[in-house]
Amino acid sequence: MDEKRQTLGFGTGAEPKPTASKHRLAVEKRESVAITGVLDVISFDEEQVVCETDLGVLILCGANLHVSNLNLDSGLLDVFGEIDSITYENQPQMLSGKGKSAVRGKQSLFGRIFK
Repeated sequence: MDEKRQTLGFGTGAEPKPTASKHRLAVEKRESVAITGVLDVISFDEEQVVCETDLGVLILCGANLHVSNLNLDSGLLDVFGEIDSITYENQPQMLSGKGKSAVRGKQSLFGRIFK
């Protein structure tokens, strides 16, 4: 997978050309998802991962979902498991303050943990 991630511009390989958005989504065999441009993780469990990206809220649904890598400083999120659907909601409006989201109207789980 590292070889494919490098080709897609993830990881230590050549980075993709800069664009207006840092968000990128790469799905491999409906078993793993690599996401860039992640601003916050709103919630996650074995059936759903909800994260805020710079292009809106992204909802991953499936079974046995596990977050294998999360780095909010660089905006990276890797999830593996059985992926059934990927859905976007409208672009959120960020509230003032780190880790606050208009989607929930209060501070997110990771925003509360990493104050």
